[in-house]
Amino acid sequence: MHFVFMGVSGSGKTTVAERVARELGLPFAEADAFHPRANIDKMAAGTPLTDEDRWPWLRELAGWIAAHDALGESTVMACSALKRSYRDLLREGAPGVHFLHMSGPEEVIWERIAARTDHFMPPALLRSQLETLESLEPDEAGREFDVRSDPDVLVREALAYVETVLQPS
Repeated sequence: MHFVFMGVSGSGKTTVAERVARELGLPFAEADAFHPRANIDKMAAGTPLTDEDRWPWLRELAGWIAAHDALGESTVMACSALKRSYRDLLREGAPGVHFLHMSGPEEVIWERIAARTDHFMPPALLRSQLETLESLEPDEAGREFDVRSDPDVLVREALAYVETVLQPS
């Protein structure tokens, strides 16, 4: 099984995903680390990425999932996965991809982005990400999590979801 923590920048997906991966001893990938320099430069300059910018990046992420799946390893990834079509491409990497959507009010996420100093994505791009975001559809494996919860609570809730998927009753 593969677990992609999705959501807009600043939603806490990396914070929660890293802790879940560490707790379960699963390989972890931060999707931002896979972006080519041109994508990072574009976002840092305040220009939203296009689908054409994202497709090669998403294919590389699907390849990472596929490589671990071929080894019989479950994985955890933090990736925006904003559109259904992006999630569909990630699912091409392997069966059993679940999306944990870190979701919350724009003002909460805006405050988080504005407060951080260690990320290339400027707060001005939040609006374009929110406009691009497509919520999980009923036929997509996954669950939504409210980012207004304390990170420790989110980690516990995410772990409970992941463990249920890994060890169904």
